[in-house]
Amino acid sequence: MSFRFLSAIFQDRSAILLTDMGFVSNTTSAPSDSPEARRYNRIRRWLGMADFLVGLLFMIILVTTGWSAWLRDLAYLWGFQNYTLALFLYLLLLLTIGKALGAGLDYYGFRLEREFQLSNQRLRAWIWDEVKGFLVGLVLAAIVVELLYFTIRQSPQHWWLIMWALFMGLFIMLAQLAPVILFPIFYKFEPLDNDDLRRRLVLLSERAGTRVRGVYRWRLSEKSKKANAALTGLGNTRRIILADTLLDHYAPEEIEAVLAHELGHHVHRHILKSILVQAAITVAGFWAANWVLHYAVDQHLFEELSDFANLPLLVVVSAVLSVLLMPAMNAYSRFNERQADRYAFESIASLEPFISAMNKLARQNLAERTPSKWIELLFHSHPAISKRVAAAEAWSRAQGAATPSSR
Repeated sequence: MSFRFLSAIFQDRSAILLTDMGFVSNTTSAPSDSPEARRYNRIRRWLGMADFLVGLLFMIILVTTGWSAWLRDLAYLWGFQNYTLALFLYLLLLLTIGKALGAGLDYYGFRLEREFQLSNQRLRAWIWDEVKGFLVGLVLAAIVVELLYFTIRQSPQHWWLIMWALFMGLFIMLAQLAPVILFPIFYKFEPLDNDDLRRRLVLLSERAGTRVRGVYRWRLSEKSKKANAALTGLGNTRRIILADTLLDHYAPEEIEAVLAHELGHHVHRHILKSILVQAAITVAGFWAANWVLHYAVDQHLFEELSDFANLPLLVVVSAVLSVLLMPAMNAYSRFNERQADRYAFESIASLEPFISAMNKLARQNLAERTPSKWIELLFHSHPAISKRVAAAEAWSRAQGAATPSSR
């Protein structure tokens, strides 16, 4: 189990707010899947479920055995009986133990990408990224955890409403700052030096009613052979980022088609809608956490609400709610993606670049081309590319245009 599991309660649950990277994770295509693609995606799913279950089991054991209280007492000892320092040390202990427990799964994930020739990253660079990821996760989690328990101590009756408002503020601020603070920690960006392509993409974004603050070449090839693009950030940090693996192997018309999809999210106000959906889910989650904490105190599992030994219990509540809501959230995301595709169909001169880009991305990213119905329903936040290509062809026929052939 990596630190990602424990910090999930504090991090963005809707990727569109930070960056829409759907072309990487769920790209599929009309042709049948290769055995290699099937095997790669099957292993990735099992690896993700194993990481989740190990983390969940760890949190449950901490609560049910009393080990969480032991770690709390140890944190108080090391923190000179200072509540704020002890809370940070307790969080550090949890994240460190969790990272150690999940180190094997994390390393297997690294080897998986190398085995299927999807990664350019060497072991030393991967380890350094893991260290940076751990530290970033620790800082983000520490900010929210310290705010959480400060709020509980100051207002034990209404902490969940106050914390909900604070959480949403942090959520939006993170979406705005991520492109300029968080992303550069892991990747290198530089202004796009292709003036013609930059003008085309800026013009496309202006037609969509959004103003971008720049177009950047994203040096993804230093880590991965996959291709990607995104419209990321909010307000003054809004920018287009294009992976060099995309720029070097795709025609300008294909890149334009990919970005047109991204701009469709802006046109349909998916960011605002996702914030509202996230707000509703988060307030329900904090209400449930408040109920569970009061019940735990009534059952004498903890002395008071502000006993931070109950943090693993909060993580369990968050994890269970996330799993229960995942199919519905994925369905909502797929609906948004179909709307964004439709905007792309309306915005580009020909649909052939869109279809060819989908197929090339599917091959390059070794995506599952035709996932089963249940796999798509449960795990995919984007429609299968076979369906997206079919929709593009149907749109082309409806407009009286020549139907491009699938590749």
